[in-house]
Amino acid sequence: MRKLALVVVDSLRTDMLRRACAEGEAPTLARLISRGRLIGDCVSTFPSVTPVANSEIATGVGPDRHWIGGMNWYHRLERRYVEYGSSWEATRVFGLFRTLYDTVYNMNMSHLSDEVETVFERLADAGVRTACTPFLIYRGRTRHGLGLDGLLRRAAIAVRFHHAVWGPDELFYGELYASRKVPCKPTLARPGTRDEYSACVARELVERDLYDFLLFSLPDNDYHSHRLGPEASIDSIAHADAALGELVDAAGGMEAFLADHAVIVLADHSHTEVTEPLPLAEALGARWRVLQPNDEHPQAAEIAVSPIARAGGVYLLSEGPRRSRAHGELSAALDAMRGVDVTAWLCTPDGRPLERSGMGPPPADAEAVVRSQGAELRFRPGSQLEDARGNGWDLDGDAAALAASTAGGRFESDVYPNALERLWSALCSPHAPDLLISAERGYELVDWGNTTHVPGGSHGALERGDSLGPLLLVGLDEAVVAEREQWTLRDVSELVLRHFGVGEGRERSDAVVGEAVG
Repeated sequence: MRKLALVVVDSLRTDMLRRACAEGEAPTLARLISRGRLIGDCVSTFPSVTPVANSEIATGVGPDRHWIGGMNWYHRLERRYVEYGSSWEATRVFGLFRTLYDTVYNMNMSHLSDEVETVFERLADAGVRTACTPFLIYRGRTRHGLGLDGLLRRAAIAVRFHHAVWGPDELFYGELYASRKVPCKPTLARPGTRDEYSACVARELVERDLYDFLLFSLPDNDYHSHRLGPEASIDSIAHADAALGELVDAAGGMEAFLADHAVIVLADHSHTEVTEPLPLAEALGARWRVLQPNDEHPQAAEIAVSPIARAGGVYLLSEGPRRSRAHGELSAALDAMRGVDVTAWLCTPDGRPLERSGMGPPPADAEAVVRSQGAELRFRPGSQLEDARGNGWDLDGDAAALAASTAGGRFESDVYPNALERLWSALCSPHAPDLLISAERGYELVDWGNTTHVPGGSHGALERGDSLGPLLLVGLDEAVVAEREQWTLRDVSELVLRHFGVGEGRERSDAVVGEAVG
């Protein structure tokens, strides 16, 4: 069985990939495309941001099952915001170590559901050697201690940043966790320097023959696209291509590499231009008491607001009749707010907003409501219509809310790809907000650090510009790569598992996976 390299280029757009190849700026990717099958419209998750997308890539399920729902979300049980580093300014507002704990430890060991297994866990159980360069979702079966040395190690231990984690056999998470010493320049997680670190680590892994499956993460394209806009990403694609070229060269060149490896290249999401800020918390704060980061009087707050780049969530903190009334007023306010494209929530069969609390799943008879452009649609899993993924749905209302056609018993929307499955999964997550929004084209929500990427590029929305990216398959057995009408991120883990002869998805075992920290 050949090895498999899963290459994740953050925020790679298909049109910019094709352009970079045509202009000779991405020769490694161009050669791989010539040898494989390029699917240009693989659908991301929703919200289409990296923590949610990486969770879907690693587990093969959506946020209703993996439980990671955004860059920022409100933890109902702990009654606090969780922040994964939307920006340096947001990190400072919530506290550097609090954000690091949530991002490095809790995302994998506590927030990621223990009821599903990652591809690293599944492969380890089957005896497949696994490796990973820095990637947000890394949970596996092998214990790794803190990898820092010297002054940095002493400083980390002094602030109790010293926990072990569980990951693949070979884990490289920047300087924090490294399964072995490698001659690679430290990056201290500085954006724009991480592709070189991944490339250096990958070269060592290839030369020492340390893996059967490698998740090769190249995150820097996202940083450059945020700063300069996606139309200016040719240079950062070339940067990623050069890093991928080092992996190929370490294996003896393209022919030797492909003789020994199958390859999957994909983006976690795409990017669109943003020109206008959407200050959701500030706008709602004119009428409701919004929970603040590190709020001194959290009991007085009426709502919590989570900016998620080009998506966002509102959580109702009151109970009883006041909650239902506030839900109606908030949904109306969001409908009328400049920059809000889609508003969605769960309701009971009689139309009352569903009251979310704790971690339990929504009731079996719950329905989803979507409003956009003055139209409203209710839907739930059923048999009335079928989407491009073969999922069945029952609908009531106006499909124009999702710019969709329902002709011939099919639900199709070019504007919002795979909309029903993505919305349903996002809304059914235990940590889902009471009201979930997607922003209009050109808008990005202001984060809790009071920053945006305006003017520049961003992502997170339900619409196609944020959601469609490339999926390149090279050297996989045709029996594994069955034809699909609509590919999504959740299909990737199945491709990996089937390549190694590991059965289809199952619930995770009771095996211990590591420490969860509060």
